[in-house]
Amino acid sequence: MLEIRLKKIQQYLYSHGTASVQELADHTGASVATIRRDLVKMEEDGLISRTYGGATLTSENGVEIAFQVREHQYLKEKRAIAEAAFAHLKSGMTVFLDAGTTVLQLARILKMQPLPLFVITNGISVAQELIGVGDVKVMLLGGQIRPENLSNVGPYAERMLEHFWFDMLFLGTSAVRIEHGMFTLDAAEASLNFKMLERAGEKVLLADSSKFSRTAPYRVAELSALSRIITDHHLPDEVVRKITDQGVQLERASLTVQAVGEAG
Repeated sequence: MLEIRLKKIQQYLYSHGTASVQELADHTGASVATIRRDLVKMEEDGLISRTYGGATLTSENGVEIAFQVREHQYLKEKRAIAEAAFAHLKSGMTVFLDAGTTVLQLARILKMQPLPLFVITNGISVAQELIGVGDVKVMLLGGQIRPENLSNVGPYAERMLEHFWFDMLFLGTSAVRIEHGMFTLDAAEASLNFKMLERAGEKVLLADSSKFSRTAPYRVAELSALSRIITDHHLPDEVVRKITDQGVQLERASLTVQAVGEAG
């Protein structure tokens, strides 16, 4: 009974990101007191983090949270990073936008401020945002649909990449380890990300500062494979120095400037 209840709690948090003790009690049919004891155990096991009056499931434990939930985590930071990334776009470019949630924010800015671009993506949500937008031409890679990230991956997607060259790649990631590189939670995604890096001129990683304290099992590439990292202003100076020592440019986007669309 305990095992089933803990599984239900974990699945609920997977879909919703956070939940109150009362919501979890209603979902499982257990008492509030029982749920509180369950959350203590789950936190001790490293499965969840308790919050005031509830709990949250983070990707730090190697569980990939649903895309719709991740999309709204660190949203102000992601919008600021996307605004900084948008400043690097120029008319006539061929650009690859990967399926990350921060890259999705860049697509939304491009939707509101269209430029004549040829955009290639493996992100289903990215493609949906840009359908019919001004002079933006969009190509969606084929392949196996990965529902956890609303993306297409696999050998067919990789084979399509061989036919393109991108002026600029905007890439997301699950985790950054300063000494070891970029990591993701899925082997097929890691393989495709590596292929993207091989086919791009300027390679730009969009990653909020929380990614620099996380872990994930599948390595994409070393940080020196990147041209630039755009993150938020929370990243410590010492981490910035270690990154720039590897020959990678780094920008810290300020949250004091409201990103396009933030009011909505």
